[in-house]
Amino acid sequence: MKRFGHNSTFRENMAGYLFILPNFAGYALFVLFPILFSLYLVFVDWEYLKGFSGIHWVGLDNFRKLPDDPKFLKSLKNNAVYTLVSVPVSMIIGLLAAVVMNRYVFWKSTLRTLIFLPYVSSLAAVSVVWRVLYEAKQGPINHMLRMLGVDNPPGWLSSPQSALWALVIMSVWVTIGYTMIIYLAGLQGIPKDLYEAASIDGATGWRSFFRITVPMLTPTTFLIVITLLIWSFQVFGPVAIMTHGGPIDSTMVLSYHIYLLAFQFYKMGYAATVSWILFAIIFVITLIQWQTQKRWQQHF
Repeated sequence: MKRFGHNSTFRENMAGYLFILPNFAGYALFVLFPILFSLYLVFVDWEYLKGFSGIHWVGLDNFRKLPDDPKFLKSLKNNAVYTLVSVPVSMIIGLLAAVVMNRYVFWKSTLRTLIFLPYVSSLAAVSVVWRVLYEAKQGPINHMLRMLGVDNPPGWLSSPQSALWALVIMSVWVTIGYTMIIYLAGLQGIPKDLYEAASIDGATGWRSFFRITVPMLTPTTFLIVITLLIWSFQVFGPVAIMTHGGPIDSTMVLSYHIYLLAFQFYKMGYAATVSWILFAIIFVITLIQWQTQKRWQQHF
């Protein structure tokens, strides 16, 4: 009996392993292997058009090139500006929209859907539409600015001074719906008794907002910060469709720089190095936020 029970358990375990084998094989083939192979590429120089015979071990040379690469430094700076501006602005506008939507607006479901629609729409289609809107001579935005009396409206995507800010504006417009929806879910979890008690104590609306709403939404804010940071550092579609990294590398970001290195200049090893640097940046920022989460939640 004991042997029979052992065989039965073994067969059940094997059946379970067989069920998960297709998913595990797919994960190993399409996720785990590419990750490990990209880590190997960090230490080699490979022009993949030559096949595997074009692989040459270079050690840490790819890392040594980074400080002397002006495009890498420019893309890193642009990514930092893009993230530091778009993420806070999107969060602030999304929070205010959520508060207004939660308290003072009728037809909430319809308005919520309309505001959230850009986030779930095709980013490629959205980028094409905004590229038309930003057209310097015949674009609707500059046409409206001329009607308002602006003699020399910005060149938007054609100007190095305004191209990155044009992408930031589009990014904020796309992500406002996401931040608003998440904040709406967080607002519905705040007990109304807290606002009633604050009102009895004579607290104004703004005081209740900063003393009750903002502190109670810190877990929600943490989630939004993490997701928007990752999204902003991985931005690729709008740059590839609207600006191609220009003009004069004013919108060059890390993800697009990696794409050009790998598929235009065929420097797979160096492209893998920059991609792992991007991963390290996102990982460190996320780790810092996880470590400081409890502190700033307790502070509020």
